[in-house]
Amino acid sequence: MIVNSAKFVISNTDVGKCPADMRHEFAFIGRSNVGKSSLINMITGRKNLAQTSSTPGKTLLINHFLINDEWYLVDLPGYGYAQRSKNGRLEIKRIIESYILNRPQLTCLFLLIDGRHKPQKIDMEFMEWLGENEIPFCIVFTKLDKLSSSAAKTAIAAYCAKLLDTWEELPPVFRTSSVDKRGKDQLLAYIDELCQLPLQIESCS
Repeated sequence: MIVNSAKFVISNTDVGKCPADMRHEFAFIGRSNVGKSSLINMITGRKNLAQTSSTPGKTLLINHFLINDEWYLVDLPGYGYAQRSKNGRLEIKRIIESYILNRPQLTCLFLLIDGRHKPQKIDMEFMEWLGENEIPFCIVFTKLDKLSSSAAKTAIAAYCAKLLDTWEELPPVFRTSSVDKRGKDQLLAYIDELCQLPLQIESCS
């Protein structure tokens, strides 16, 4: 897939105000500072489609971008920002869970994981919650340019082995870097493949 057009459509905190049209949606989520905005800009080929910031946890809204006038890329708030207040964390949790559980157009959730780190409890618990709620998701390892090829391979293998302690099988796994653009073609090809499937929705939210 080649991204020919990418445009911002709407930001909000209410899933009921998301676009009502019948298009596939692919949402991106991860812990704060995982490189989500940079990855979104990389795969769309737009430098500032998603706003990057040196301040972790800045994304507080559900952001919809229409790609090629065919499907939506959804930028969800990052989770796990410790410096946010308890009420702030609960509000982010509400926004995230409301979208994921109540958005029938959601075709796949891309969960971003910093490939430099060992499995974190918050990510493991989030994946468990996705599994319990039968949400289709993929794991996207980010920032792999910061590791040597062998170190990246070892880190990802160890992470996947840890997951297999509790999962019968792994979801699709992607290896990426917004710096050297690795993983871009694979992610877009996977999205293109899912876009060919019918979107079965009785009514929109």
